[in-house]
Amino acid sequence: MTARKTAATPPPAAVAADSHWAATRERLLARTRPVLTLTICDDDNAKSAVNAARFVEQQAKGAAERSPQDDAAQASYQAAAAALTDAQAALDAASIQLRFQALDRKTYKALLAAHPPTEEQSEEGYDFNLDTLGPVLIAASSLDGITEEDAAGYLDEWAPAEGEKLLNTAFGVQRTERMDLGKG
Repeated sequence: MTARKTAATPPPAAVAADSHWAATRERLLARTRPVLTLTICDDDNAKSAVNAARFVEQQAKGAAERSPQDDAAQASYQAAAAALTDAQAALDAASIQLRFQALDRKTYKALLAAHPPTEEQSEEGYDFNLDTLGPVLIAASSLDGITEEDAAGYLDEWAPAEGEKLLNTAFGVQRTERMDLGKG
């Protein structure tokens, strides 16, 4: 993450008009950019075990809620919940998590501009060259140190759907919104 420049003190008139503005402004300045996580797991058995444990846990939970005085149902639910926790821990251990953070606006716009579309891509409505921008964007937004070379290799070697998921995560974090207009 790039360091923020020290912001100027809010104008006295703004503070006088809204005594909470200084605190609001500090909160706005302290915000971090969005982060998305892509989880990769090649262990189908671990994934199946979590799904099976989740099903058993849900069934046991339903039985426990229907019979709150039934000690056996409560014990069964506790055992199923523990089994789900164990299965999830095994899945987590077998998984790789890649984290991506949104770039600041100027950096993102500069990357897009540095990778103009080919004539064919432009005719198809693209504003950038996906082939050259993809590995650069993945590397630039990676919080785990993925290099451009690594990203290009993943995009070339992984199954098409997996490469697209990696690329979509790097693009998706750039478009993540955490605000609602008009709520309040």
